[in-house]
Amino acid sequence: MHTEAPISITVKSAAGSLVTVRASNAEELDQTVALTLASLASATAELEAAVRGVAPVNTAVPPQPAIAAVAAAFNATDIVSTPSAGARQCPHGTMTRIHGLTGKFGPYKGHFCPAKQGDMTKCTTVYVKAGSAEFATFQADQTKA
Repeated sequence: MHTEAPISITVKSAAGSLVTVRASNAEELDQTVALTLASLASATAELEAAVRGVAPVNTAVPPQPAIAAVAAAFNATDIVSTPSAGARQCPHGTMTRIHGLTGKFGPYKGHFCPAKQGDMTKCTTVYVKAGSAEFATFQADQTKA
């Protein structure tokens, strides 16, 4: 005898986690999705963060608040989390400075969000204008051919 619900939807998160919702009919599916959508997103983010061993991104708190609190308690400087000169921050952490040798319009330099490709919350790249003072002094973390 087959006991699985006749309707099922499986969603794959950006990190690869699969979440499946099952229902006996369309009305039940609508109710189930409406009631669990937010909690599924939150639970999936927490689970993925636990598997990776990192805290989920929370834009209300600065990155790595525990390290900053410990450093402050000992009147120390957190050299790991302190961005190097010229680095920019976004809600996902320190942006990567990339110098590309061949782009659509030639060589480029810019600050790229560290969020994974496909992440819906990924920040927009901040390009440095050619000919600007920043372009001349830009120190890239990576160079792409």
